[in-house]
Amino acid sequence: MPQKDYYKILGVSESASADEIKKIYRRQAKKYHPDANPGNKAAEEKFKEISEANEVLSNPQKRKQYDDLRKFGAGGHSGYEGFDFDRFGKGTGRTFSFEDLGDLGGFSDLFSSFFDRGERTRQKRWSAQKGQDLYAEIEIPFDLAISGGKHTFEIRKEDACPVCHGSGAQPGSKVSTCPQCGGTGTVSFSQGAFAIQRPCPRCFGKGKIVSQPCSTCGGTGEILGSKRITIKIPQGVENGTNLRLRGQGQPGISGGLAGDLIVRINISAHRFFERKGADIFCKVPINIAQAMLGSKIRVRTIDGKVDLKIPPGTQSGTRFRLKGRGVKMNGIRGDQYVEVQVEIPKRMSEKQKKILEELAKDIGLRY
Repeated sequence: MPQKDYYKILGVSESASADEIKKIYRRQAKKYHPDANPGNKAAEEKFKEISEANEVLSNPQKRKQYDDLRKFGAGGHSGYEGFDFDRFGKGTGRTFSFEDLGDLGGFSDLFSSFFDRGERTRQKRWSAQKGQDLYAEIEIPFDLAISGGKHTFEIRKEDACPVCHGSGAQPGSKVSTCPQCGGTGTVSFSQGAFAIQRPCPRCFGKGKIVSQPCSTCGGTGEILGSKRITIKIPQGVENGTNLRLRGQGQPGISGGLAGDLIVRINISAHRFFERKGADIFCKVPINIAQAMLGSKIRVRTIDGKVDLKIPPGTQSGTRFRLKGRGVKMNGIRGDQYVEVQVEIPKRMSEKQKKILEELAKDIGLRY
């Protein structure tokens, strides 16, 4: 099954990541853009090819379909066994061939026609589209997760060019509606039994013609840079929670809405407290006298210090509950659990030893 090698066209390996594909495409698009090569038909054709390759390889679903179809064409099995391509030619007096498409639409249009059932129409895909979502991970202090509040961090992202404001046109240059597609960004071709839509070769799917591309972004309308983001941390947020920030993702295409930013929350460990859901746990040392005779100790909580009564004869490892001293989550307050650990002196004077020996005899301890 003849097909174009989009990996070779774009100049990336088959294992290239989404970021690598995007980076290479931007570099190639800037190099071969017709506005940068006026009158150069070879550059124009190259730009069409890399744009078509990027359309497929930058879309995870299309890339998977493309990879599956490549295996299928090479004799592999990708779930399309038994698919009768000849049926598409019935009623036209001829059987279907992949070669019939020639240069009209290319391989990406083919699997849009056959395998993108239920997807948006080609017209919509080349008009306004929502930008891609971005993902980020941040680490916040333990105390901020407990109390909630604001946290500011930086991300690297594409944003609308501050010079052309996303239009791709140099300020002051002329922007007009594409005369070939009428501003829709697509043109249609009839091929046998098929009506195929593809990006307009005149405006490359944008629907607009600019007389001079923006010198800052190279006509793409976007630049990569750092952006400071302030996020509101909910009170009692748990480790691993994902928060969605609407409109903070990649810019939309052709006037579409910006994507979202999904932020994963990682909470720093605390040197004293350990958290499990809404409950707080901690360990507190006490000495032998406090354990044997009983005592009252000051214990740290997330709200400040409180008194905790230690009964006489308390054993090491005993756990006490401080009701309502845990984390507030969804209007419910957890508890704090305090585990006491009896510390044994490592050194004692002769006098202390004698006192301890007398005590052991009095209470019948063997040593």
